[in-house]
Amino acid sequence: QAKYLAQIILVGAQVVGRAFMRALRQEFAASQAAADARGRAERPQSAAASRIIGISLQEAQQILNVSNLNPEEIQKNYDHLFKVNDKSVGGSFYLQSKVVRAKERLDEELRIQAKGDKDKGHKAET
Repeated sequence: QAKYLAQIILVGAQVVGRAFMRALRQEFAASQAAADARGRAERPQSAAASRIIGISLQEAQQILNVSNLNPEEIQKNYDHLFKVNDKSVGGSFYLQSKVVRAKERLDEELRIQAKGDKDKGHKAET
């Protein structure tokens, strides 16, 4: 009896393990496909910045509540959210770090756009 019970448990565990691994592989493939689709939607430099900083441009805009890349509005919202989420006033260090990463991502996007504008201006002159 115990031998059959042990075999049933072993076979069941193998089936569940295989199903789990298959689901994990499918989820990883779906995640990669979504990341690739996001990368194709953005310019190459912008997509690279998203990968390096770990946050997409859209997510950064949502965190800092900005619809366009206006440096003054970004700085104003950043200062407010950073201050509100300061741990010394009962805020969340996690949220504060998300605010910092969002600001870094938007600053990088502004730098990329400025460089692109500079390159376009330089090409127009020649």
